[in-house]
Amino acid sequence: MKLANRIITFVLVVALLFTGMGTTVQKVLDDVKLGLDLQGGFEVLYEVESLVDGQDVTPAVLADTTTALDNRINEFGVSEPSIEVEGEDRIRVQLAGLDDQSSARELLSSTANLTFRDVDNNILLDGKDLKEGGASASFDQQNQPIVTLTLKDAAKFAEVTQKVMSMGEGRNLLVVWLDFEEGVDSYAEEATKPKPKFESAASVTQVLNTTDVMISGNFTVEETKNFASVLNAGSLPVKLTEIYSTSVGAQFGEEALTSTVFAGIVGVIIIFVFMLLYYRLPGFISIITLTVFTFLVLAVFNGINAVLTLPGIAAIVLGIGMAVDANILTAERIREELRVGHSVKEAFHFGSKSSLTAIIDAQLTTLLAAVVLFYFGTSSVKGFATTLIISILLSFVTAVWGSRVLLGLLVKSGYFNNPSWFGIAKSKQHKPEENVTTLELTTKFDRLDFVRNRKKFYAASMVICIVGAIILGVFRLNLGIDFSSGTRVEIQANQELTQEEIIKYVDEIGLPTDDVVISGEEKNTAVLRYKEDFTQQEVLDFKADVLKTYGHDPTLSTVSSQVGEELAKNAMYALALAALGIIIYVAIRFEWRMGLGAILSLLHDVFFMVAIFSFLRLEVDITFIAAVLTIVGYSINDTIVTFDRIRENIEHHEKITTKEELANIVNKSLRQTMGRSVNTVLTVIIVVIALIFLGAPSIQNFSIALLIGLVTGMYSSICIAAQVWYSLKVRQMNKTGGSVVKKEKKSWGSDEPQV
Repeated sequence: MKLANRIITFVLVVALLFTGMGTTVQKVLDDVKLGLDLQGGFEVLYEVESLVDGQDVTPAVLADTTTALDNRINEFGVSEPSIEVEGEDRIRVQLAGLDDQSSARELLSSTANLTFRDVDNNILLDGKDLKEGGASASFDQQNQPIVTLTLKDAAKFAEVTQKVMSMGEGRNLLVVWLDFEEGVDSYAEEATKPKPKFESAASVTQVLNTTDVMISGNFTVEETKNFASVLNAGSLPVKLTEIYSTSVGAQFGEEALTSTVFAGIVGVIIIFVFMLLYYRLPGFISIITLTVFTFLVLAVFNGINAVLTLPGIAAIVLGIGMAVDANILTAERIREELRVGHSVKEAFHFGSKSSLTAIIDAQLTTLLAAVVLFYFGTSSVKGFATTLIISILLSFVTAVWGSRVLLGLLVKSGYFNNPSWFGIAKSKQHKPEENVTTLELTTKFDRLDFVRNRKKFYAASMVICIVGAIILGVFRLNLGIDFSSGTRVEIQANQELTQEEIIKYVDEIGLPTDDVVISGEEKNTAVLRYKEDFTQQEVLDFKADVLKTYGHDPTLSTVSSQVGEELAKNAMYALALAALGIIIYVAIRFEWRMGLGAILSLLHDVFFMVAIFSFLRLEVDITFIAAVLTIVGYSINDTIVTFDRIRENIEHHEKITTKEELANIVNKSLRQTMGRSVNTVLTVIIVVIALIFLGAPSIQNFSIALLIGLVTGMYSSICIAAQVWYSLKVRQMNKTGGSVVKKEKKSWGSDEPQV
């Protein structure tokens, strides 16, 4: 009865999970906020400069400027615009779902103009008369919210109030405007129109010879804060210089979303089928937990009010691959324990426990790479990193803890005691009395002698590095505008395009370029690159002309050389910091020689990826950096799983005195982890290939970079990292005349000290 209750509990838990998801999934999907690359819109990065010599751009100045920008954006009805301060003097604005991009661009870039007027629209004071930062929210004696101002000249304000008061009752109003529109004749006329240019109107009943002014009215506390910020921003002597911009037509975004989601679904379904057929019961559990994982990622994403972009979708799909990795690690260790003769319950206990160390180490190192990416990344890359961090944390909750709970209920029920439920035939099981250890198990890769061929691996990698250096020297990198500066344009048409047609077209409209690439399955997309930055007017004119000629808004990105240089520098910092963090972590968890081997294998992977991109003339943009850092995480996953198995197998020996013994252990460890590495990388490659062939063209290079990195990452962890450690360890043994001995080290999740 007690055993049957576990089956009932399992069914109830799964039923509750899927019922909860089924009743809320539509709301979760509806609440997902899409980035501008998925619904159209535009993004601009401004550099804020002071127009007063010697005056710094302070955080308060930036905050007030963002408030002014937000008030302008509200005129267009954009839902939840993204306005963020970056660094010490920059503001990034993202307006997703905006149709009238031209008008918004003009409005954002215009200089704020604060004016005080009478009811006949005569300018009495302007922003220059207000002391910088002189507006603040406060309360009057009746504790009502008010706005206080500090003016520069008390006498001038006295003259203004005298003039306004003399206009008589009903007309004695001092009207505050921000970015006043031409064509409005009077306050009385404007009061009947719901235009946001008008800010406030105050009655003047006495002459005020002071610099301290109070504006009262039917304000809320929040309104006074916003009003004060608007006034401060309006009076700020700042200049907004556009140093980066990109615009995406709504149709581009819709097609990108549809194709990428479809590619992700296809890839995930193939993974589910593979897991079910190969791992049987653990595969079935992984399907449940991976479904829950995907739902939770979107729910948490909505909860933190994040914006989902194309790289973010890729990060979710790759997060699923990482969650699969945790399931595969556990399933493989359970299968090994079954093969040495343990019962299903014993195999589940020992396999789950022994796999936990590798899973935690792998998750933490990938998390390290994601945090570096978040810290150094810009908008879309930071969104990718945010999604990846969420995915890593939730994969541990679902794919590690959740999978073990659910699988434990089934295993302990007693109804799944046959090893065939785990893909193990009885003929492959040893009897318990044989006392066979996991180190003695045969594998499909027993003919491979990795250590003996290490010099061949070294030579092959050296050739790769030399050839790669020659390729880079000859072809150089095909830098996108993210790094080289300039303007990138993507034109879409309803018919097939040719390179000659587009070159002739842009020449006719006065923006000639020979750098034109035709892409898309139907050859209906043209990508153009210009070395020069487009002016704002050129951007507006170009978009209008393309829309008229081809019927679609073009996707257009402009980056200054300053931004490109900073992106390249930050990318180098990110890689260096990630490498340093990984080597420190591996040195602490394992030993410094393993850390060195891990970093050499990572550098090998990154350099190989760069060389391939150079040779194939693939464009290197900011998503390439995202791919590189993601591969850093995946590659270290493989390396850590390998090192973890080497360390575990050393535990079976009190002392290793010869290099032959050490070589045997290294070879055994690599053969044992090969199956897991192949299956893990295979599942992720399935998704990546789906993204390459079925996903949006905008993430194609990103997906290619991942594909290259996944293959080289598996190769380097086995043929470079482990071999470097072996070579260094043998050198230590030769130099000291010593041996490799057991060294106590606390292992994740264990009850006793481990090697």
